[in-house]
Amino acid sequence: IGKAYLAGTAKVVWVPDARTQERRDWFHAHRKAVKRTTQMRNRLRSYLSDNGVRLHRGTRLTDPASLSPVLRKAQDWTLRQWRVLEGFLLELQHAEQQRQHWRQLIAQEVLDDPQLLSLVRLCGVREMVAFALGAFIGDIERFAEPRKLVKYIGLNPAFDDSGVSRWQGGIGGHGRKDLRCLLIEAAQAILRSGQTAIARWGRKLLGRKGSVNLAVAAVARKLVVAVWYLMKGRWSAVEEVEAPLAQKISKIISQVGEESLKQMGKSRKPYRQEIHRRLQEGHVYVLDRTKTFQPAAA
Repeated sequence: IGKAYLAGTAKVVWVPDARTQERRDWFHAHRKAVKRTTQMRNRLRSYLSDNGVRLHRGTRLTDPASLSPVLRKAQDWTLRQWRVLEGFLLELQHAEQQRQHWRQLIAQEVLDDPQLLSLVRLCGVREMVAFALGAFIGDIERFAEPRKLVKYIGLNPAFDDSGVSRWQGGIGGHGRKDLRCLLIEAAQAILRSGQTAIARWGRKLLGRKGSVNLAVAAVARKLVVAVWYLMKGRWSAVEEVEAPLAQKISKIISQVGEESLKQMGKSRKPYRQEIHRRLQEGHVYVLDRTKTFQPAAA
C-alpha cells in the first residue's frame, strides 16, 4: 500500500472537510440519543408490565410531571419499587432531552443552510433527511453523474456475472446504510402521499410489478437522482410556496423550539415568512423528464 501511494497509483480517497465531519458527528449523536430513548422506553414499559401495570394508549412517558401521578395511582408501590421507577424516569427524561437538543440543532442547521433548505422542497424530505444528505454527500462535485451517487448510497441492485450464470438481486449489501434507511423511509412516505408526480409514478410501478419493496427502492433511487440535480445547481424557480411545503416548514420551525427562537431574537410567524422568501429565491428541482435544466448563472 505504501509503495502504491508513493508511486501515485493508489486511488484518491475523499476526506470530509471540517464542516461535513461536524455534521456527521451531529447525526450520529442524534441517532445514539434516539436509540437510548427507545431503550429506556422499553425498559420502563417492561418494568411496568412485570408488575401488572398497563398504560393507556397515548400516555407520554417523557413527561414526568403528568406521568408520576398516573403511576402513583396505578398500583400500591413499595418504597423500593418506586425508587426504581424514579430511576427509569430520570434516565428516560435525560435521553429525551438529549434527543430534543440534537433535533433542534439539526433543524436550525437546515433552516440556515441554503442548500439543505432547498432539499426540503423535494417530496418526502424533511429536516433529518436533508441534513443526512448534506452530511454524508458533502461535496456533490465528487459525483460526476447521478448513477455514482446512487451507488454510493447503495440503492443500485446487486449484480453478479460469473461464467454462464447471471444473477441480479436486491439492495442492502453495500453503500451508506444509515442514509439509505432514511431514503427508504422517505420513499415509503412518498407512496403514501397525494398526487405528486413521483408518487403517481411509484404507484403505477407498484401496480405493474406487484412488489412493494421494488417500488419503494425505485422511488428512493429516483429521489436520489433529484437530489443530485438539485445539489448540482440545475434548478427551476417556483413562484409560490405551496401548502404542503409551508406545512413542512412550520414543522421544522417547531422542532427548533420557542426557546431557541427567542435566543435568536425571532418570532415564529416572521421567521416562517423569511424562510418562505428564501425558498422562493433558492434552488428547486422539478421532477419533469421532458424539461431541460440549465445551470445557475455564475
